[in-house]
Amino acid sequence: MDRRRLALIRSGGTGEGRLTVGSGYLIAPRLVLTARHVLEDRVTGTLWPAVTVRVGHHLDGEATSVDAELLWVHPAGLDVALLRIDRKIDLPGSVRWGCPAGTAPLPYEGLGYPWAAKGETRAPEHLRGVLPVLSGGKDRYVLDQGPAPTVRTDGGNAWGGASGAAIFCGGHLVGVVTEEDHAYGARRLIALPASSFARDGDFASYVEEQTGRSPEPSAIGASLPEAGPAVERTPAERELETLLAPLFSNPGVRVDHARALARELGYVAEGYEPTAADLVALLMAHPRAIASLGEALASGAQGAARAALTHLFSWARALDCGSLLSVNEYDVLIGLLRRVCEKQPTLLPRTAAEALRYVVLPEILTRPLLGEEDVCGVVEGLEDLSDGVSGTEGAPPVPALLRLVEYVAAATDARLGDDLRAWSGKTAQRLGIHDGALGERRADAAQWAKCAASPVTRVVMELAHDPDVGDDRYRVRILLVRDDGSYRVLKEAESEPKTPREAADSLSEAVFAAAQEPGQGDHVPWVTVVVDRAGLDLAVDEWEPGARDDILPAWPIGAEYSVSLSCPELSDRRPERDGDRERRWKNGRASVLVTSRTSGDSRQLVNLLKTKHRDTARVILHGPADERRSWLLTCLVLGVPVVLWDREATGYEDAGKLEVLAPAGDLEGLPGRLRDFRSDLAACPAERRARPSLVWEPEGCLPRTESLQLSDPWRGSHAS
Repeated sequence: MDRRRLALIRSGGTGEGRLTVGSGYLIAPRLVLTARHVLEDRVTGTLWPAVTVRVGHHLDGEATSVDAELLWVHPAGLDVALLRIDRKIDLPGSVRWGCPAGTAPLPYEGLGYPWAAKGETRAPEHLRGVLPVLSGGKDRYVLDQGPAPTVRTDGGNAWGGASGAAIFCGGHLVGVVTEEDHAYGARRLIALPASSFARDGDFASYVEEQTGRSPEPSAIGASLPEAGPAVERTPAERELETLLAPLFSNPGVRVDHARALARELGYVAEGYEPTAADLVALLMAHPRAIASLGEALASGAQGAARAALTHLFSWARALDCGSLLSVNEYDVLIGLLRRVCEKQPTLLPRTAAEALRYVVLPEILTRPLLGEEDVCGVVEGLEDLSDGVSGTEGAPPVPALLRLVEYVAAATDARLGDDLRAWSGKTAQRLGIHDGALGERRADAAQWAKCAASPVTRVVMELAHDPDVGDDRYRVRILLVRDDGSYRVLKEAESEPKTPREAADSLSEAVFAAAQEPGQGDHVPWVTVVVDRAGLDLAVDEWEPGARDDILPAWPIGAEYSVSLSCPELSDRRPERDGDRERRWKNGRASVLVTSRTSGDSRQLVNLLKTKHRDTARVILHGPADERRSWLLTCLVLGVPVVLWDREATGYEDAGKLEVLAPAGDLEGLPGRLRDFRSDLAACPAERRARPSLVWEPEGCLPRTESLQLSDPWRGSHAS
């Protein structure tokens, strides 16, 4: 990596205004490599017309500023681009291209301009950490960052601006930063492998034309760790060497185990003759090394050796030295849980909510559905957690991950459940967990699986408008509320505000997840959309999810489900409102107030709702559009739980358009009649009909979660 080749990229319009900041790397005298989205307008998705590049590092003097134009993007849409700058910057040396080989994690480094490092101007940050080859996926490298910023509280990305940074392993360019993974608290970045684009014909020809060399990636393997001088070893390394001594009275046995471990971790181990200190260096270099060595030793460990092994695992977990699972345990569990997600995509999040009630769940487990690709995130997110219950007789506590596995085993089919329990039992034995402790968790899981789950009766979608990114973007949180009053918050790994279509997609996915739960049957839950006062004007019932296929058309959510609005914000302004609402539900279900010309103005409406209609539970709002808004707020503040109006109406003369709903008829049937009406309207959109909105504040209180802040970061998105 050559710091002189670092590039700061600014993209924007031809005049002053919004712009995008990102990073890049000079790979040839007139070529800068970066991420494609660095060059895009996030709102429109179009490419910015003007791009400027500043090449160089402040330690080498004044950077060179040049204009640039887009030369190449990947034909398959990968997030990578090549810029051509308007004059040559000829630096000595050349770029070597690489591709990680084997399975051992590789140290990496890079240079970029993240938001977290900015002062008055953008300052460079030296990215460095470990690239775990076994993590990630197709066209995706995981970068576990060493120094990492805290998560931003304003909804932005702490690593914003680092996108496009070139990543190096062993002096070879192996990838380009494209994303920040919020699920890991800004400690993890995602990079696009160089091997996925360097062999593209056009890309290769542009590079070869200017450098005379083809960008062919070479295999880059990890070197076996070696111990440094004794005076430089950390207290943890010295303590680990002491803990290993009782396990290897014979140096030859230690060497044999070290070689086998090195091979399992993906290193080439021929000729490897490690000292005790070298073995410690190997164990400290790989997160699964201590667990993998312990797995090999556990089967024959008895007495003092078994106690020493248990002490080793407890020490490692207490000091966060390595992951809970060995390489083999991890691989086996990933395979089993992928089978679970293939058969029952809602099972993992559902069981986690029950098995780990008092644990702060990883973000990924708060989503409604999980696919096979999500399993790694689940396991890695739970490995460091205990279930909070100490073990018996000094034994280690049961990890949260094993408790979840037991609950999943109890809820899935018999054969897969047996495989999961076998895995759990073997792993618990390796960790030194008391048989009785695991047995208690297994019994709890079996008892829970026998109980019928309370059905989901209401899906609550909370909306918060985000004005900073446009008039039609919303923060979204969804809750599944059960008949027994319990609820589960669903969060998608998505930090960007949603369009109405994206919000409708999330809602449809949540309803589908609820329908998959045991005992749900064909019941379609009621959808309550929680909004603030301004949100009462939204035509949420007309929002359409994207079409799932090319056969059925997209269908409004109000035509699929019973959709109503709720505005709990008003209870904060008038605390008596909740009591008034309960009184009206109790005493006034059969009473209806239909506003007409005789109802008068807002003051007369207040008088009616405080006297003659003090207990009325339902108001049908007719009247002038410019007054209807204040009348609606008056009704809601005074505790009226059900309010229906036509948002298309201009005056009293439009009152007849709502008659098809029988608005003063059977109260319990009103939401169903409204859903049928909306479905008919979706089938014949050309017909001029009413556009009804319904506020229905349910009896009792909806779950009051923490405030839906616009700054809530939920998922990894582009780092720029």
